[in-house]
Order: sequence, then C-alpha cells, then structure tokens
Amino acid sequence: MFEFIRANQMDIMLALCAVSTIMAFMLMITRFLPWRRKWVLVNMELSATFLLFFDRLAYIYAGDVSDVGYVMVRVSNFFVFFLTSWIVFSFDLYLVDLLNEDGKTDIIPFRLKFVGVLAIFGLALSILSQFIGLYYTFDEHNQYHRGNGFLIAYVIPVICPIIQYTVIFQYRKKFSKLINTALFLYITVPIIVGIIQIFSYGISIVNMAMVLVSVSLYVFNYLDINDEVERVHNLEMENLQNERKSMKRLFDQTATALVTAAEKKDEYSQGHSVKVAETARRIAQVAGKDADKCDEVYYAALLHNVGTLGLPDSLIGKEEDLTGFEYEVMKQKPVIGGEILSSITEYPYLSLGAHYSCERYDGKGYPDGLKGNSIPDIARIIAIADAYVSMESKKSYRDPLPAPMIREAFVMEAGAKFDPVYADIMVKLIDSGTMIGAGSDYDKLETEIRSVKYRETVSKGIEITDHVTKIYFTFTPLQSGEGSFSMPSIIVFDSFDERVHENEKSIMAYHYTEYGEIWFDGHSISTNVREMETGVTDKNSSKDTAGGALRDGGSDYMITTSKFEDHIRIVLESPDQIVEAIAALPDKTKSVFVGLTGENSFLTGIRVEKIDEVVSANDIRRIADDIDYTDRMVSDIPNLQIDRSCSAATHGIPLKDHLRIRFHSMSLPSANLVWHCPYILIFSSKDGKVDGENYVKYELLKLNGESDGSDERANNNFSVEKKSGFLGWDNWKEMCRKGIDCDVLLKRKGNTITIVTENLGIAIEDIVTVKDGNTNIYVALTGDQIALTDIRIK
Repeated sequence: MFEFIRANQMDIMLALCAVSTIMAFMLMITRFLPWRRKWVLVNMELSATFLLFFDRLAYIYAGDVSDVGYVMVRVSNFFVFFLTSWIVFSFDLYLVDLLNEDGKTDIIPFRLKFVGVLAIFGLALSILSQFIGLYYTFDEHNQYHRGNGFLIAYVIPVICPIIQYTVIFQYRKKFSKLINTALFLYITVPIIVGIIQIFSYGISIVNMAMVLVSVSLYVFNYLDINDEVERVHNLEMENLQNERKSMKRLFDQTATALVTAAEKKDEYSQGHSVKVAETARRIAQVAGKDADKCDEVYYAALLHNVGTLGLPDSLIGKEEDLTGFEYEVMKQKPVIGGEILSSITEYPYLSLGAHYSCERYDGKGYPDGLKGNSIPDIARIIAIADAYVSMESKKSYRDPLPAPMIREAFVMEAGAKFDPVYADIMVKLIDSGTMIGAGSDYDKLETEIRSVKYRETVSKGIEITDHVTKIYFTFTPLQSGEGSFSMPSIIVFDSFDERVHENEKSIMAYHYTEYGEIWFDGHSISTNVREMETGVTDKNSSKDTAGGALRDGGSDYMITTSKFEDHIRIVLESPDQIVEAIAALPDKTKSVFVGLTGENSFLTGIRVEKIDEVVSANDIRRIADDIDYTDRMVSDIPNLQIDRSCSAATHGIPLKDHLRIRFHSMSLPSANLVWHCPYILIFSSKDGKVDGENYVKYELLKLNGESDGSDERANNNFSVEKKSGFLGWDNWKEMCRKGIDCDVLLKRKGNTITIVTENLGIAIEDIVTVKDGNTNIYVALTGDQIALTDIRIK
C-alpha cells in the first residue's frame, strides 16, 4: 500500500485538495449550521486543503535549485508545519463551539484552554524553526532533511488531540452518536497515522489523513444535521398530531355536550346519538370508506339529532299518535338541525347529515323530498343507523324490537325507505351477530325475581334446545301460614324478544305464542301445544336429592329441559316432588323458552347450565304424530320440508350449460318473515351433497331478493328489481303461505353461473363467478320454514 501511495502521491494529494475545497464550499452555502460553527468548519476544511496543497508543492519543488524552487520549498514546508498546529487550534475552537451549542455550557474546560495555548506555542515554533533549523534543514541541492527537533513538531498534533479527547469523552452524552463518531475519527486517525509517519519517510500520509478526517467531519456533521432536521420534523409532526388530537377531543367534547343537551329532555333518547354514530361508522367501514370519511360519518351521525333543541317539550320523545299539526312541527327538526350546524363552515358535512337524515330513498321523505342518490351519501347512511338504533332501543311506548323484526324491516324497506346498498350492509351486520343490542338489563337473564301476584314478574326466557339445559334457583315464600299460597312456576312460550307478553299489541308485535304453564306441584295448563302430558313423583325424604334442604328460609329448585324436533321434555324438581312434562309443539319450526315466575315467590341465585349432551329421539317419548306438509305430487326430486333455515336441502343437481328448475313452494303455517321462502344454493362437494365431503358454498340466493354476497371463493354480481307484479310484502307473505309455483333458470359458461328468476314481481339476476377453479359445481334447493313439492328438472 505504501508503494502505491508513494507512486501516486501527487495525484492523491491533488484529488484530496479538490474534495476538501468542495466540502468547504458546501459548508459556506449551508443554512442549517450555526454561524460560528459553520465558519470554524470552513476554516478547518480550508486549513486541511492548504496543508495538503503546500505539502504537495514541497514534494514538487524538492531538489529544484532555481530561485523559484528555493523559495517554494521553504514557503511550502513552513506552511505544512504551521498549518499542522493551526488545525489543532481550529479543532479546539470547534470543540468549544460544540460545548456551547450542543453541550449547553458556557464554561470552557481548562484542558481546552491549555490545548489552545500549546497550539499557539506550536505556531510560534514553526516560525522560529525557519531561522534555527529546529524541524528541518535544506542541503545545497535544495533537498529537505529532518532536523534535530523534528519530533517536537509531532508533540502538539499528537499530545493535544489526546487531551482534547479527554474532554470529548467527558461530555460524550451531550453529543449525538454521529458527532461522537466524527470526533473519535478526527482524533485517533491522525495520531495512528502520525506514529506510522515517523517510520515512513518520503510520503505524507499524516496530511492526507488530516484531509480525510476533515472531510469525514463535514460528512458526519451533515448527517447529524439531517438527523436533527428529521427529529425536528418528527417533533413538529407529533406536535401537529397532538394539536389535531386535542382539537378533535375538543370538538368531540363540544359535540357530545351539544348532543347531551338535545337528549336531556327524554330519558329514552339518552345515548341514542352515540349509538347511531357508532353504527353509522360500522356501515361506512364495511362499505369500504377511508378512515377520514368514516370519521365524517361518525360526527355527522352524532350531531344529526340536534334539531331536537328547537322542538317544543311536548313533542320530545313522542313518535306515535301525532296530530297533523304536531307532525308538521316534527318535520322541522332536520331543518333546525341543519341550520344550527351550518355555522360550522369547516365541516359542511355536519349540516348535510342533519338536514337530509329524514329523507327516504323513494323520495317520500322530508324536508326536501330528495330521491335516490340525490340524497347526500352521508345522510343515507345516517338514516339506516338511526332506524336501527331506534328499533333496538327501548321506547316509552314499547320494548326493544328483536333482531328478526329489525332485519325484516331493512329487507322490506330496501329501495323504498333506505338505500338498498347500505340496507344490505346493515342486514349482513345483523346476520354477523356483531351488532350490540339494547345493552340494558332487558336483554339479560335476571339473577333474582320477586312476584307477589301470579305472573307479576317473569324472567327473560331461557331457550329449550337439543342440548340438555339445567336451571337452578332458590325459592323463598313471601307469605306463609294457613290460607296462603306460595309456589314458583314456569311459563312455556315463544317470542321474538324472548319475553312473556300480556297485551294484544305486544303479542302481535313480537309474535308471542304461549304453550302452557307448569307448577312445581304438577298442576299445568296447556294452550297452543298439540298434546301435553305431565306426571308427578314424590321424593323419598330419606334420600339425598338434588332438591336439597332449606337454606336461610329458602329451598333449592332445579329445572331440566330438552328438545327433539317438535317435542320438549321439562323436569321440575323441588325438595318434595319431581314433575315431568312432555309437550308436542305445533311443528318443528318452533322455538321455545321457559320463563320463571310464581305467586308470593322470591327466586334468587338464578343460573343456567348447558350440558354438552345432545338430545336424541330415544330421550323424549313421542306423544303426537309428526306433521308433514309435503303430501303432494312427487316429480324428479323427492319432496322436501325445511323446518328451519337451511335445515334440509335437496341433493345436488350438476350444473351444465342450461338448467331449468320448476317447483311448488308453500310456507309453513309458522312462517311470518319475508325470508321464509325458497333458497337457491350453488355449491361444490366431492359427493354432490350439501355439507358433504369438501363442501364449498358459492352462493345462497333467497327468492325474496337477498344474497350471501361475494367472498374469497366467488364473486356475485347480484341485482333485484320489484316489478309491477309486486304488491307489497304483506301480499308476498300471504301468497307464500298459500303456495306459489317457482321457475328458476340457470346458465353456465365455464366458471360463471347466471341465475334468473321472477316470483310475485321480485325479479332477480345473479351472476356467480367461481374463483377457486372447481369444476364440479351443483345447485340444490333449500329455504326456511317451507315445503317444496313437485320439483321438476329440465
């Protein structure tokens, strides 16, 4: 390496001079360094440049006996030794500036002052050496020779940096990693190279090293500037984000305060707007809107109801039995809300959301009667979210509506009251089970109930399923003595909201059906069951039974329930008796619940335990014949009765180029929802059976105009249109109960299946594109609470 440097020394020196000069120029034009540090660094870069430049001249003119050579050799060598001490002094100034600026100290360490004095002393020795030959001498051939004091010239550039480094090490935590690295290189590299220089005569590696570390000092300072700029930028961005979050919190708190004021007048409205906002955000997220748009939807929904502030107190919370005049006043609520929010000009969407939230998709809403997509998108989302929260919340005139009724409302009103796209999203959110209901005690099973009069209080229903369920509680009589009657009992029923209802309006609204009442003494009343049989067994008091003894004035009771198809079995166990009841429900479609009640009864410690035990036909004695609604003509495929959603299906029919399926459909007597109708199932499986080996579902098309939608296995391009033959949903349900003839056309081209059908004015076209490459694709008929007969394949 030394031979290479020796051979190319002049070129290397020239190149390094050029680089160092460029660095000095770059420093002069930079605007990010403090003024004093910038010019100290410029001084250091230029000093290193001139050091190497004069060192190069010394080599060039060495041995040149001309007058110019005589002068240049002496001038160049003088500046080499002079600038060596000057660089040490300049570096001392740089460290002082670092300590002042980065170290935040005005006290200059004594060691740096001492180094400064030594550097000045070195400068003086460089001048003195020109006259006494201390560092070097020249012979008659104008050749340079080291003097007797040559090593003294290296004391300052070696000892001083070591002293300087002790200061650097002491204050290292005040400097960045990059600056510490630059300082370490600036100190150590010249020292190491200087030691090597003592034994390598004829090459100027120390001065080359000085230029290199000077350049590195610039580079590391520049990198440090970049880090600092980036740090400051990140800090500014963080501050901006914090300010934005603070503003958002302030806006949120202000909006919440405004909403609270609007809802203060009606206890049933409290919390309504927050629920609407959260629901609206969910709809927007599923619709694929970005985070900013979802936030806009949230706040617009949060404030959509502020127009309530401008309504008379007599109308607050009143939604039924409005007079004509009251209704016209109520129609001003969105107008008032829009006017209130219109002053928030930074967020115009707030005013839009409030003003148009009562518009209908079919143009029959208010205040402006806008139709379809002319209604602002944000208002269409709010309308659905507001409707959902209103239906699932308790009102002064009704309890929360159950999920099936809410779902049906969105299915029926899609394209009429609601935007069909967002209504479909709402339906799918309900189906996903992720939507939170009323969230009050109304939806929870009570842990205790007190009932003085019979049926004064009834617990939430506990469902009887095909798994054994045990119900435990402690009974304490509220009256005792001669002539008093105290006993717990159960009510067996079905209801959308899993609650017992007494008045005719709620019975109709929640499709309430009561099957019977059973007491713990064996007394029973059957109402809407086909058959009920009860039996009573006295316990042997000498045996340890599950009933248990009295505890603090109460006794332990237990109820065991089970269900198989249309039969249920209920066992009531008290300390004295065991009552077994078997009932035959009207059909297999029915859900059934048990509600706890009693007379002069206080039931505490109510808890439910579901046993991992599936009920079979042998577990419940059949007391009534099976009901079959498929006693009609059988054609190409066996008739089929489907008691619950997709509980049964025809065998798979291979899908070829062209397929037409005609069949007769009749809803079961228990059917009461619009989706209680036939479904078309597109699937694949190894054996061609639904739920068979390697089963994959691609589409479930409901003839009422619903689709499962696209997923990772298939894309569905679904469209539905209500034609002139559609006479309303009540007519749809009535005609489905009477029975309709259905015609479904399926066409297949490669992996694309087109389904076309029209029934009672609901025209559907569904294009299903299978994405998983499966070629064995089948179609099957299924549904919910229907009987399919006379199925013909063409």
